[in-house]
Parts: sequence; structure tokens; C-alpha cells
Amino acid sequence: MKTRALVSGFLVVSSVGCGDTPPPNVAPLPSAAPTASATSTATTPAPAPTAYVPAPPRYENPGGMWMPNQMAAHAAKLKELGLGFDPAQLADPTSDVLGAVVSLGGCSASFVSPSGLVITNHHCAVGALQLNSSSAANLLKDGYIAKTRADEKSNGPTARVFVTQKVTDVTKQVWDMTLATHVTDRERFKLIEKRQKALVAECEKDRPGTRCTVSTFYDGAAYYLIEQLELRDIRLVYAPAEGVGNYGGEIDNWRWPRHTGDVSMFRAYVGKDGKPADYSPDNVPYVPAHHLKLAQKGLEENDLVFVAGYPGRTHSLKSRAEVEDFVTFRYPRTQKLCEDRLAALEKITDKEAALRATPFVRWFGNTLTNTKGMLEGLVKDGLLQQKVEREAAFTKFIEAEPARKKRYAPVLAEIAKAYEDARKHRESDAELRSEFLLPRLVGAAYQIVRMAEERPKADKERDPDYQERNWPRLTQGQEAMEKQYSRIVDMTLFNLALARHAKADPKERAPVDAILRKLFPVNPNATPYKPPVSILFEDTRLEDTGARVQLLKTATLADLKKSQDPMIRFALALRPLVKEADERDEALSGHMAYLKPTYFEALRAFEGHEIAPDANGTLRITYGTVRSYRPKKDAPYFAPFTLLPEVVAKNTGKEPFDVPPKLLAAYTQKKFGSYVDKRWGQVPVDFLADLQISGGNSGSATLNAKGEITGLVFDGNYEALASDWLFKPELTRSIHVDIRYVLWLLDAVDGGDHLIREMGGTPSVD
Repeated sequence: MKTRALVSGFLVVSSVGCGDTPPPNVAPLPSAAPTASATSTATTPAPAPTAYVPAPPRYENPGGMWMPNQMAAHAAKLKELGLGFDPAQLADPTSDVLGAVVSLGGCSASFVSPSGLVITNHHCAVGALQLNSSSAANLLKDGYIAKTRADEKSNGPTARVFVTQKVTDVTKQVWDMTLATHVTDRERFKLIEKRQKALVAECEKDRPGTRCTVSTFYDGAAYYLIEQLELRDIRLVYAPAEGVGNYGGEIDNWRWPRHTGDVSMFRAYVGKDGKPADYSPDNVPYVPAHHLKLAQKGLEENDLVFVAGYPGRTHSLKSRAEVEDFVTFRYPRTQKLCEDRLAALEKITDKEAALRATPFVRWFGNTLTNTKGMLEGLVKDGLLQQKVEREAAFTKFIEAEPARKKRYAPVLAEIAKAYEDARKHRESDAELRSEFLLPRLVGAAYQIVRMAEERPKADKERDPDYQERNWPRLTQGQEAMEKQYSRIVDMTLFNLALARHAKADPKERAPVDAILRKLFPVNPNATPYKPPVSILFEDTRLEDTGARVQLLKTATLADLKKSQDPMIRFALALRPLVKEADERDEALSGHMAYLKPTYFEALRAFEGHEIAPDANGTLRITYGTVRSYRPKKDAPYFAPFTLLPEVVAKNTGKEPFDVPPKLLAAYTQKKFGSYVDKRWGQVPVDFLADLQISGGNSGSATLNAKGEITGLVFDGNYEALASDWLFKPELTRSIHVDIRYVLWLLDAVDGGDHLIREMGGTPSVD
């Protein structure tokens, strides 16, 4: 399927945890035995943890990421679980609860003060930290806290906070039977796109600061117009040290027990008139209509919790043909690609380049672990077989009644055939987009070429990414590269793409090698000899920000075709290949737009009840309970909470288990304040719940039965990563940092008393 994505100033990545060894002379919270990754600094033997016995569950979560307009059907169940406010607030995106929940354009977040303070995950701040770091002042390593508003650092020109203001069903305006037949698949795609652009243009007309999007639900069976306030001046307020915010690194990623303080804070600013504005020292903090209150009571096992956020992509409603495409091609390819990239980037020794590679490293590492978990769940753990069996039952249901068979049977066959046909070009298309266009400078050159193509058109005829409404964002993206780009990193990624390209089947790969030979003929007798990659990056003018921005704003195709800049010449040569790939995706999307409404009509009839649409980056609510689990049927149960002594016990003083000295000092001096849970006599760190989450949910506020913020979701458990495809209530768990640990870090470790007071809390550590 074709996806639209503007060049972002930041790479949003995820990270997560495992391992648990109690310190000496501390009564541990009963849990499973320590994992191999847990390395203790204890000098005396730790007491062996007793077997944890979970409380009987109150609720068997069926899963589902629900749209606000679907929540009315859940009111009775929520009240039964103890919801302490009107459930109608979960149906209104502008309510006291949902109105505080925002999107960062890749992560989720929430307002937690009347002065625009935003809370999210640490890993959602990697881009902002890298942007404000240097080899002399490494905020990624050491963290940051602004003592005053004047100390708050800009997240860069591409940072955004999106506040949802209205959601409208526009299915009838986008889809009608005139699109069903008598047009080609690609024509259907373009007609749908045209109607979406018209709705967006009308929505944004004379409304500066409003960002509108027509989002697709159920793969084209429904369309909703999303209206959002777009805040553009976002500043870094707080992020703990890496030894807290990314504690455990990739060793603990997607694992439980977990001991990570995955939190950061931003502040949204606006102009003095209260309207969205670009960064200016004269701007003032944004005053949100709603902000979340701190939880007044800690959680217990089986308590109701829910998460409201902006999950990215799930696949629970995909057909068998689509599942098999991921299992046989996409996931294996992604796994090998991430392994290769990480190995290549690890060889970088230049300190500044390594710093600028950090967002890539975090991104690739997280994706690698996630992909491996997906494959294991789908293949080894049998979820693919369950999907196959489910579709067999679905097919049997369709064929059991002649009218159903006549209407629905051809659709399943057509979907399968469409994905079979798409396999012919999937390697070359993936190679072009995910490898050769990934280096920042290549992507910038390609964007310049695309802008030159689109600028002469009438705005309503332009590609949506290159409409005039997006020009400021495109310019800001080019400007943001100033502090993100590294020639060493770009060349490393490009050389790797070439090496992988050389090993690919010549019948399947894109002709990139032929393009390079034609553009830069090899002359081994030249002195000094320069390989094509060196010519691309060393002889281009695009490393200069001013040159890039000027070309983006003014260059015509005729200008670019005369250019001798090697990077521009390469981007021009790639463009026909990428265009062909885009057109194939548009045709496939157009074909699915014709088939999927009927497919979901049949699926609803088969299920016999309303179903939640797969995640698509829009506001969703998922609810459940705090709950333990065991990774295998014969394994002991994991307790649903981890505690501060376990953090200290895992400390080795070396990455990724390097607890900052100031945290160790606060722990040694027993500066715990009011953040101790009386049940255990310790500060809780992370907890488990049985919520369905996915990428994009990172940073979502975890809310208790009163709608108060009681934590931040930042991860899921490795054993259930394939829940994006099939939710398993006995196994699927979300991992959250407890708000008490966040407050303790601010109070006892990082000097954030002023932030606690701003959120309505009271510091309690002397």
C-alpha cells in the first residue's frame, strides 16, 4: 500500500526491559526468578524470590483499539470494572479526559499542567536530545532539566503537538458506487485522493493553525475527517539520564521484569495572541483547554486502567494473503536489514558522527527486536496457523449460504490474487524506498526533485505531501538537517545499501548499480581515484543548508536537469523508478478500496458484533486491568510491579545498566518521600496491564478509574509482540512506568520540584 510521509525532523524510536535481582536485605516483591540479563552489584546473597501467586482476574480482555465514537457500547463494562466518571467522556475527543491527550506525530503525549507542559516517553525525546547535543554536552547520555522557562530548549522546527478538536464521519463524501466500477484501480485511488484533498482544503480554509486529515478506517470501508490544532513551538523541559530513561537498552527491550524510567517532558508555546506560531523567544506557553491530574492513589492488581493515544499500525483484520506477505517477506527482510545496519553503524568511531547516528541506532535496534518477536509469535508460537484457521472458518461461513457465497466469495479470491501479483516488484520497491532513499542527503535531494515536479501544478492537483499547506514543513525539515546530518553516517548507510544490492537477485533488484555506473563511470586510472559514493557525498553542494532550502523553494525541473551536482543527478535518475513503484502502490490501494468495504461487511456478519478498526495513527482508547502473566504455560507468574531496589541491584556501572550516581545517592540516603507503596515499603517503578497497544502508543498516559494519570505506557512484552495480529488476553501485556517513579525521579534525583508543583503535586523529599 502507498503511504504518505513528510520528511520529519526526528526519528521516533522505542525501547523497553527485563531482568530482576533483588538487592541484599530487601524483601523482594514476589516474582519469577531473575533473568540472565540481570547483573547484581550485591556483595551478599540476595534472598530467593518466593513464587508469585496472582489474584484471580476480574476481566478477560478481548482486545481492541476503540474509536471514541465506539465507546458508548462499553459503558456498562467500564462501570462494572469501577469507572469513576461519566463514560460519555470517553466518546468525546474534546472532553476533560481525551481533550488532554495529544499526538507528537509518531508518539503520544498528554498535557499535565495549565501552562502547556506535556508528558511523554524518554524514547520519544531522542530526536530533541540529539538536536541539542554535542560531543561536549551529550544530553542523550546525561539528560536535561530546565530550571526556568528561559532554559527550555527548542525541539527544532519540525517538532509538533497535535490536539484533536473534532472527528467527523465523511465516508459518504469520499466513497460512493460511482467508484466501484468503470474506472481503473489507479483512477479510483486518484478520485478518492481528490475528494480527500477537497475535504481537507475546506476544513483548513481561513483557519491558520488547524491541521486537517482524512483518515482511512477498515482499509477503505470508512473515512473520518480529523481536525487538529497544530502547535509548532515545542521545547524540551526534562529528560532523565540515559541510565534511567533507557535503562537496560536493547538487552531489556520488550522484556519483563522492567526497570526503566521512560519519561520526558516538553512544553508547547504559542504567539502572544494565543495562536500557533513558529519558535520565537517572545512566544508564551500554550494554555490547553484540559490537562490531566496526578493520581492520588497507587494502583493495585486488577485495578481498571485505560490508555488513550495514537497507535500507529496494527493488522488484526488483515486477510490470510496479507499475513503471509508479512511472514514470508516483509518481516524476514526487515530483520536482516536491521541487523546489517546496526553492524555497520557500530563501526563508526567518530564521536560526533556516533552521536548523530544515535536516533538511527535506537530505531533499528527497536525494530529488530520487535520484528523478531513478531515472527516468533506468528510462526513458532502458532499465531499464523490460528489466523489461517480463522480465515478457514470465515470462508466456511461465507460458503454456507448461497447469497453470501455469491456476494463475498469472489472478494477473498481477488484480495489473494492482488497480493500475489504485487510480489513481482516487492524487493525492488523496498530496496528503493527503505534503503537508497534513507540517507538524509539522498532523501533531501529526492524531495527537491519532487517539489520541482509538483510546484508548477495547481494546488488541488498536487501530490498531498507537496501541497502548499506542507511547504513550511518541508522547508523546516531541510533546516532541521543542520543538526542531524552526518556525512559519515549517510555514507555508511549508502554503502550498506549498495552491498546488499549486490547480493540481491538481479531479476528482482532495482537497477541502481546501472544508474551509478552511467552517472559516474569508473576510471581506475584517475588520480586520485574516487568511487561513486565519495563523488555523491563529497562533491555535492547539498550539505549546505542554505543551498538545499533555496533549491527546494525555487528550483524547476529544467534547472535541476542542467545541474552537475552529483546528488541531484542521482535523485533525478532514481525518480522514474520510485514513480513506477508509487503507481503500483496506488493501483493496489485503489483495488483494495473497491474490495475491502465488501470484505468488512462479510467480516462483521461473521463476527456478529462491532469490531475495532486496526490502528491508523488516530485517537484510540484501550482498557483493561493491572495484571500479571507467565511467559509459558509451565513457567512461574511474573508479578505486575517492579520496585526501586531492583533497579539498583541490576546496576553494573556500564551501559546499559549504568544507574546515575545521583540516583544511587538518593537511594542510599533513603530519600523516598511519599512515593513509597506501603504494601512493599518501596518506590514502584514499572507495572503491567493487559491492554492492547502498538507503536505510536509510546508516551500515552495510563489513566486510572478516576481519569487521573497513573503512569505512561512505553512497551509490550516480547512473548506477545504478535498481538498486532492476534490479541491473546492471557499473554498480551503492556508495560508502564509508574507515575510515582516519575515524581520520585523529579523530586529526589533531578531537581524537578518546580515541575511537580506545576502538575499540582507536592514535593516530599527533604
